[in-house]
Amino acid sequence: MKKSFLWQILAAFVLAIIVGLIFGERATFVQPLGDLFLRLIKFIIVPLILATIVVGVTSAGDLKKLGRLGGKTIIFYLATSFLAVAIGLTVASILSPGTGVDVQLNEENIPSGETQSVVDTLLNIVPTNPIESLATANVLQIIFFAIFLGLGITMVGEKAAPVQRFFDGLAEIMYKITSVVMTLVPLGIFGLLAPIVGQYGLDVLMPLMKLILAVLIACLIQVLVVYSIALKSLGKMSPMHFFKGILPAATVAFTTCSSSGTLPVTMKNTQENLGVSKETSSFVLPLGATINMDGTAIYQGIAVMFTAQYFGQSLSISQLIIVALVATLASIGAAGVPGAGMVMLTMTLAAVNLPLEAIALIAGIDRILDMMRTSVNIMGDAAASVVIERSERKADVKAA
Repeated sequence: MKKSFLWQILAAFVLAIIVGLIFGERATFVQPLGDLFLRLIKFIIVPLILATIVVGVTSAGDLKKLGRLGGKTIIFYLATSFLAVAIGLTVASILSPGTGVDVQLNEENIPSGETQSVVDTLLNIVPTNPIESLATANVLQIIFFAIFLGLGITMVGEKAAPVQRFFDGLAEIMYKITSVVMTLVPLGIFGLLAPIVGQYGLDVLMPLMKLILAVLIACLIQVLVVYSIALKSLGKMSPMHFFKGILPAATVAFTTCSSSGTLPVTMKNTQENLGVSKETSSFVLPLGATINMDGTAIYQGIAVMFTAQYFGQSLSISQLIIVALVATLASIGAAGVPGAGMVMLTMTLAAVNLPLEAIALIAGIDRILDMMRTSVNIMGDAAASVVIERSERKADVKAA
């Protein structure tokens, strides 16, 4: 990563804050720049995911290696998500962000509470029409389709070689287009962040500052402790090198609040800055963008404790265990789009019979919380790709 590009990102970040503070709600005049960047991201994301996952599956060479790669990925994601919930619950227990909050509920902000069951969520992964999945950008269904397409190509062998070469070529084309779009990252950050800064004043933030602080601390613990230990011990990579390399993607995630939308940047950063192979990153990262939501898991744990404290209720050990399990599953089911975590929170609150009304309190600052948790989400994906890349290299050496 060029230092000049890093400075451009930091300059855009600072300038957006200044413009937002100066112009307030009128800072929306720069919104079209952010909208343009988001449209370009959406423009590349479907063909990029389809092509890279097909290439990732076919380049694995055999089904045994692919199963090993998938198994390691799922185990890492589940482990870090469960730790994230535990960290969120612990931090919220210590800081008690819901105690003494004197804010009136705005029940218009309460989601309907109609969330899919775990079974429905799992069934919905399987597309009934792959073309429709591509047209509607249903990322989880596209991943399912791409994995099976890759498996089919691998099993057919020589006769499917032209199809494999087509997806190889398409993947390379999408990498080039992504590189062009990535030059506009500073512009996109400026256009997205300035209106947000202008919209949220201290009047909104101050009553719930303790809740924001709790989420921030928990996110920092997840990133600086959990990921750093995993990177150092399992990935054999300096955490400082990792954080520097993934910073552009983390910044885009912070401003867009979309793990899926940040995916092209995450893939580019992990490959070019962190040395992760296309084979590993093209499988691990798209999967992570849809099922690995460590930041969302942190948010679920803290929001549950906040709700219990606000309504003066206490949670038993068994209830806390239920929260940890349900929040882990809910974070997997959360779509990689802005605001999905709040909808999934209804499932977690309902699991321990806590009032959904507290979501109305959190709704006012959800965008701020979403920015933090999305950054954690994509850093967790990138950390997984580094760890699994190292593990796969060791496995390949042993096999040789």
